[in-house]
Amino acid sequence: MARYYLAEQVALEHASSLDYAQEFLFNALNIGEAMLISGAEVSRVEDSVRRICMAYGAEKVDVFTITSAIVVTVYSPMFGAVTQTRRITSTKYDLFKLSRLNALSRRICEEMPLFEVVENELEEIRTKTPQYSFAVMLGTYALISASFTLFFGGQWLDAAASAVIGIFLKYMESVSRYLELPANVAAVLWSFAGGCLALLFVSAGFGCSAEKISIGNIMLLIPGMLLTNSIRDIFNGDTLSALLGFCNAFLLAALIAFGFALPTLIW
Repeated sequence: MARYYLAEQVALEHASSLDYAQEFLFNALNIGEAMLISGAEVSRVEDSVRRICMAYGAEKVDVFTITSAIVVTVYSPMFGAVTQTRRITSTKYDLFKLSRLNALSRRICEEMPLFEVVENELEEIRTKTPQYSFAVMLGTYALISASFTLFFGGQWLDAAASAVIGIFLKYMESVSRYLELPANVAAVLWSFAGGCLALLFVSAGFGCSAEKISIGNIMLLIPGMLLTNSIRDIFNGDTLSALLGFCNAFLLAALIAFGFALPTLIW
C-alpha cells in the first residue's frame, strides 16, 4: 500500500510538472508566433522563445523557426522532454507591436509573471495596439503612389492618377484580408486591377504614361520587409529561412509584375 501511494505521488508530481512545462511552452510559442507575424526575423524569434523557456526552468531548449513554422523542444529532469509546434499561415507587419512584444519577452525573463498575466498582456498587445485609421492609410497609399510616380519620371497628371489607384488598392487589400485570400492570389488581383486602371486613365486622358502610373502603385506591393529579413537571415546563418524568405519574396514580386503587365498584353 505504501509503495502504491508513493508511486501515485510521483505520478501526480510528474503530471503537474508536465502541465507546467506545456503551459509555459504554449505561452512562449504564442509570443514567438506574434513576433513572427509582426515582422520579426527568425533569429529574434528563436532567441526570445529560448530565453522565455529558460527563465521558466527549462535546462535545454531547441528552437527551429522558419517563415511558416516554429518547433520548440524543452527538456528538464523535472518534466522530461516536451515538444510543441506552431504553424504560421499569415503575416501582418507591425513594428510597433513587435517592439511591445520584445518588451514583454524581456519582462518575462526578468520577473517570471504568472501565466494568466502573460496571457492578458499578450491579448492586450494583439487587440489594443494603436493602429492608424483607415482614412490615414488611404492618404498614405495615395502619397506613396504619387511620390514614386514622380520620382521615376512621371508627370503630375500621372501622379494624380497613381494616387487614385493607390486608394483603390488599399480598399482591395482590406477586402482580400476580410475574405482571407492567399497572399499570392491577392497580389495578382491587386496588380491586375491596378494595371487595368492605369491603362483606363491614360485612355481617358487622365494621365500620360501607364508605365509611370503603374510603377508608383507597384511600390506599394513590393515585399520589401520579407526580402530584408531574408538577407538578414543569411548573415545570421539561418540559411534555410533565408532561402524560403527570398524565394517567397521573388515569387511574390514576379506575380506582381505579371499582374501589372497582363492588362498591357491583353490591351
